[in-house]
Amino acid sequence: MPSDEIDKNVEEEEVERPGLGAGAGAGLGFKPKPQGEEEEEDLLPSAFGKRIKEAAERREREREMAKFSASKSVKSKSASTGTDMAEFERHTRGIGMRLLEKMGYKGGGLGKNQQGIAVPIQAKLRPKNMGMGFNDFREAGLPPAPGTEEQGDKAKEVKPKTKEKLWLKKNREKKKDYVTAAELLLQKMEKGVEAVQTVLDMRGPQVRVLTNLENLNAEQVAIEENVPMPELQHNMRLIVDLVEADIQNYDRKLRHEREAVVLLERERERLQIEVVRQKQQLENMEALMIGISQIKMMVAEGGMSLEALADAFVNLQTKYREDFKLHNLSVIALSFALPLTMSLFHGWEPLVQPLRGIDIMGLWQGVLQGNEPLDYSIFPETEMTGNWGTGYGGGSPPPYTLLVMEAVLPPVRTATTNTWEPRDPEPMLRFLELWEKLLPASVLQSILEHLIMPKLMLAVDAWDPLLETVPIHAWLHPWLPLLGSRMDPLYMPIRFKLGNALQAWHPSDSSAYALLSPWQAVFDPGSWEQLLVRSIVPKLMSALQELVVNPAHQQLEPFNWVMAWAKVLPIHHMAGMLEAGFFPKWQQVLYHWLCCNPNFDEVTQWYLGWKSLLPAELLANERIRRQLNVALEMMNQAVEGTPVVQPGARENVSYLRVTEQRQFETQQQQQHQAASTAYSQQHAGSAGGIFGDNGAGAAVMSLKEVVEVFAQEHDVQFLPKLGRMHEGLQVYGFGMVSISIDSAKQVVLAQTGEKWVSVSLEQLVEMHRSRSGGRWK
Repeated sequence: MPSDEIDKNVEEEEVERPGLGAGAGAGLGFKPKPQGEEEEEDLLPSAFGKRIKEAAERREREREMAKFSASKSVKSKSASTGTDMAEFERHTRGIGMRLLEKMGYKGGGLGKNQQGIAVPIQAKLRPKNMGMGFNDFREAGLPPAPGTEEQGDKAKEVKPKTKEKLWLKKNREKKKDYVTAAELLLQKMEKGVEAVQTVLDMRGPQVRVLTNLENLNAEQVAIEENVPMPELQHNMRLIVDLVEADIQNYDRKLRHEREAVVLLERERERLQIEVVRQKQQLENMEALMIGISQIKMMVAEGGMSLEALADAFVNLQTKYREDFKLHNLSVIALSFALPLTMSLFHGWEPLVQPLRGIDIMGLWQGVLQGNEPLDYSIFPETEMTGNWGTGYGGGSPPPYTLLVMEAVLPPVRTATTNTWEPRDPEPMLRFLELWEKLLPASVLQSILEHLIMPKLMLAVDAWDPLLETVPIHAWLHPWLPLLGSRMDPLYMPIRFKLGNALQAWHPSDSSAYALLSPWQAVFDPGSWEQLLVRSIVPKLMSALQELVVNPAHQQLEPFNWVMAWAKVLPIHHMAGMLEAGFFPKWQQVLYHWLCCNPNFDEVTQWYLGWKSLLPAELLANERIRRQLNVALEMMNQAVEGTPVVQPGARENVSYLRVTEQRQFETQQQQQHQAASTAYSQQHAGSAGGIFGDNGAGAAVMSLKEVVEVFAQEHDVQFLPKLGRMHEGLQVYGFGMVSISIDSAKQVVLAQTGEKWVSVSLEQLVEMHRSRSGGRWK
């Protein structure tokens, strides 16, 4: 470089080729074979091309020899002295030497140290038809661009160069590697780059073509950073991007066409298979037509029975199963079988001969139905008139279903309507059990809904529990597996008739239990409890009230009558009856017995005897255990010698104390109200006095006192139930109803089952009457 000092050692080993201005003729001679010549060899591969190429090379050698001789004379002239350079300009108009002298040139090589140029200008022939700068082709005489990697490496490493024989083949530069289309696509695929799309940039005075938006301002940036020939580099980069975009588009189209070829090949194979299949179908259809024609001839001659006809169609179905099903040939089979089947079942009594024709129908079920399930649409909910098609969306039913409806169902309908008696369900149940697998679901449902249920409803309406000797559950419950929830409309009239029949019933009659207990699992829990509360509980409560507890001579029949219902009655109703009708008198008898210095062994045996009469379900109930514990406490007090507390005494004392306290508070309130009334009369007149009197009267009566007065007016017993509390409130007995009074909320709560609901006083009277044996109004 001009700024570097000349290295003397390098100068001695320098090639004898001088720099510019120091005798440039030495660098001339035979021109080495250019790099692009190898490419020219590939351009003329034929014999005629070789002759053209040899003639061109011969002319080129002649021109080189002429140039070499001329340069040799110039070299000998310029080598004599360096100061004679440009001497010829004195005789011309050139001012080149004068300009150099003005800038300080004194002769010799150029540069600060007269070292000349680093690399002599070399001539390199471009390939034919190649433009300047195409495909990064570099002219041999042009030095590398400043700032590039090549120039930086040369600046760092300055090595002495020996004279090279560039014209030798082994000293030629290696052929540059080019990226093929396949390699480019592979690189794009590895990088995951999407296909390049062309973008038109119309922001400037001229339209620019871009392939992406990443290098949108690359040209301006290159100019600002002093990149050599930025326009040319931009254009070259654009050409490369467009070529890459074309390659990717062509590749995408090629792949699309290949996929289309694959799809068309698959379609061709499918069509070939379809052709073979349809050809096979035609052959099968011809065979089926021949077979059906033979069957038709044999039926016309009268030589085929139902069994032989079924076997013939089974053979056709086995050989050509798919075609038999596809063309619905079961309809043709039905047309042959229906007349013969109707003749077979003519005059048939299904309740007397349920096995008649069952084997033949099994054969035809396999022919007409195959492996299809018995799950067709049900019939419309109308009378069976013969218009069966309306149950299948306007079309005809399946072939086997139509065969059953036309041949089997008419005799069944006639027998059910005319001869079957609902109180004898066994014949009809036996027929349905044998034919259940052969009857389609729609036919079976139609028989149950349109034939069986109407007959059962008529029988229930005519049933009288007081006159019938056979219980109703004996001929109704066998239909539960088949009818199920369809029998719900029958339950309400049955409960009504049972309730009427139990009005005159006495607990000593055990037939009521045998009549009602089978219905516990059939009726819903609410209806079952309502029936027992209305018809059974009041009668059992009366039996407990009539029971006399006498340790000397005890009659246990009334108690056993009640305990017989323990398995069907809800547990809370049983506990309520024992608390109200049995345990108070039983505890009073025990109290008086313990006060008379009894034999404690006898008392213990008496206690254990009564306890053994209670079922395990009642002994596990908390309310029953509480009553038994009261008896045990009295027995313990008697054994220990302490005074025996009478059962219910503490509760009565507490009740009296509370009653006196409330009466005292009522008197105080009345006095205060009277004073307020007098003051109001003085200031508000007579109208205010009347209003004050009414308000005082309303305030004096508490809710409990109102209930007591209401109970006295309707002749209903109103007493507290000792030891029973509900949410911290005392429980009272309003006749047969347990109630609690909430004075804070001013409501009366009544126990209905396991719940406590708010009721009015009129509703209390109705509940008491219903539980006492009366009826709801």
